[in-house]
Amino acid sequence: MNETERLTVGAGLTLLLFLTPAFVLHTSPRFPGSLTGSILGIAAAILMVLLLLYPLAKYSTSLKPLITTVVSVRSLLTFHVYAGVLGALLGNLHTGHKYQSPLGIALVVAMLVVVVTGFVGRYYLPTVSAELREQQSRLATLRSAFDQTVGALAGQQATSEGAPRSGAEALPGVPIIQLVDGIADLEHAIGSRDALKAIFMRWIVVHVVSAIVMYLLLALHVAGQIYYGLRWLS
Repeated sequence: MNETERLTVGAGLTLLLFLTPAFVLHTSPRFPGSLTGSILGIAAAILMVLLLLYPLAKYSTSLKPLITTVVSVRSLLTFHVYAGVLGALLGNLHTGHKYQSPLGIALVVAMLVVVVTGFVGRYYLPTVSAELREQQSRLATLRSAFDQTVGALAGQQATSEGAPRSGAEALPGVPIIQLVDGIADLEHAIGSRDALKAIFMRWIVVHVVSAIVMYLLLALHVAGQIYYGLRWLS
């Protein structure tokens, strides 16, 4: 994963989320059945089917050696990410914002859930995990400084009860109140991120279930188009 990939996919996802409710401003009932609309729909369906190459290469013990001799799993993952967003965009354009069929609406919703959960698993969770590790490291540093300061203050109090100390033996200059406030802020931030991470850790379940639903709906959609297309030709 790199920053360019994350920004590109994030921009595609943002465009997709803005295009979906565009039926408020634009609708074209005849576009899905037109030549351009059909090409977009076929291209989207092909990309959606090709998305299966990555899970097959990763989890199928029989197909993995065959697929990985041609392309690596890492390359398939990159293709999986880009093709998922592009396929969803083409599928959205194919609709012409004609959200009248319950099957079509369900397919669009399932497609969006698949893309969003995929983005969460690929980019959001690793970012949150990295930020959590950084915050936990900072918290450990502040706690260590706090312990040292408390120990030094205790030593200063003991010294003041005995022989006086010289100015060169003064304690560190970090106020203990700032350390306490910093520790409290970090603990609150870490707790909030841990809770959010725990919620989003279920992304894979939602991603897989919504993908299964999406492919079932896609098969029904394609079958319906072929059936009614053949009836129209006859």
